[in-house]
Amino acid sequence: MRRFIGFLILGLVGLLPVSARPFIVLVYNVENLFDADSKAMFEDYQPARYSRAHVLTKLENVARTVALFENGRGPDIILLQEIEVDLTSGNAPPDYADILRRYAGMTIGEMLGDKFNDEIADLPSEALLAKAMADRGLTGYHIVAAENIRAPGSSNALGQKCVVFTRFPVLHAASHPTLDARAIQEVQVDVDGAKLYLFNNHWKSGAGNAKTEPVRVANARTLRARLDEILREDPQADIIVAGDFNSQYNQKVRYKQMKETGLNDVLGSQGNELAIRGKQRDLYNLWFELPPEERGSDTYQGEWGTLMQMIITRGLYDFRGVQYVDNSFAVARVPGLNLDDKGMPIRWSFDGPRGRGFSDHLPIFAKFITVPDNRTDRYIPLNNPSEDTGLASVNKVDFSKVDLEKIAFQPDRLPVGATLRDEALLGRIVRVEGTVGRGSRLTVSLRNDIYDIWSFDKELREKLRADYKADQPIRFYGELSQYKGRWQFIIRDASWVR
Repeated sequence: MRRFIGFLILGLVGLLPVSARPFIVLVYNVENLFDADSKAMFEDYQPARYSRAHVLTKLENVARTVALFENGRGPDIILLQEIEVDLTSGNAPPDYADILRRYAGMTIGEMLGDKFNDEIADLPSEALLAKAMADRGLTGYHIVAAENIRAPGSSNALGQKCVVFTRFPVLHAASHPTLDARAIQEVQVDVDGAKLYLFNNHWKSGAGNAKTEPVRVANARTLRARLDEILREDPQADIIVAGDFNSQYNQKVRYKQMKETGLNDVLGSQGNELAIRGKQRDLYNLWFELPPEERGSDTYQGEWGTLMQMIITRGLYDFRGVQYVDNSFAVARVPGLNLDDKGMPIRWSFDGPRGRGFSDHLPIFAKFITVPDNRTDRYIPLNNPSEDTGLASVNKVDFSKVDLEKIAFQPDRLPVGATLRDEALLGRIVRVEGTVGRGSRLTVSLRNDIYDIWSFDKELREKLRADYKADQPIRFYGELSQYKGRWQFIIRDASWVR
């Protein structure tokens, strides 16, 4: 990847003017961060499967990710999606500062362990997260949760909400109900005397589904109407529009069967960076800051997706108030933390007594500064401003480029008699040298255990069956996993068979 998280966290500050006030905005879908009250709309997060130990793992992993920024201090603004709508909360919003004071004498681990009680069970997910972050020294946040409100005509109940953590004073907050999706959250903050608008989104799911695109069109109209109100009053307003749009940055050209798209046609997200200086286009999508082959923060069916977005207005390019730092947009890809052996997001898994993993979405982030000039007639100079070429680029996950020899686990490192069937090894790529098993399934015998052999590539599966018969030796690299209780190796690419 062209950009590394460490550059933005540690190296960029020294490049800024002395008078600038730098800060980071992080956007993170935390994949169903549910609380510990044993009440949930989703079956997976009810007590039969979701324990307090699982809650703790999710909280700690989110906090570990946030702590990567600003030398462990964390970003000044965090826009979160997929926080559970609390089913046990009262009518009044929680006093998050009071909650942190009340539990200052214990850790989040103790709260969810031996000291757990009904009062802690009643705390919403965002309060538990604030405590997990505070235990790591990530403090000073004002927390604003979107209201759980549905738009007229919506057919589904809402199990998730958007939440904003900000160290800047909150001037105003509102929730805008939108069809069949989480309310769009608006939070206005005071950044050194300048008003910055934050819009936190989580639109209807199904990016490639033409049948659900009309709902995302409705979501876009809700947002567009509010943006138009603000920009009519102040065309140079500083606005960050971000979140999980369940749309690709190039939705219009990627899915040609969609006559109208929410992101591109209605909202007006586009990639010509100079165009927003004019009067026709007022939004710029920061995905265009990256080369096409680097655009991606989630994976689905072997393709990188761009469901997470950060979109900014022309006001963030002028010399009044808040200003975007050119080419600072990036994806928080951290090998050894939130990336697996294949360089893909380590999504949440219920495996084991504590669960494991982070999210099916990698966080995205960008750097901003404050400027004292108060000039709306000047724009920042741009280094290689992007143009929207209109290409329907799709980034395939290239499994052939995985450095197998470097990262593969060698079974001979295990003690005599030990097995690979260890939940700690799930997701690891393993060097397999075994014997083809007998029976209708394609299997391999390794260290006295039987494993299924699977590939999502039908042609590769058929070739393996044709080339390897029972009791023959077989050598390949496989991703250790489980499916319906059976242990298996997944061969992601033909180059993995050697």
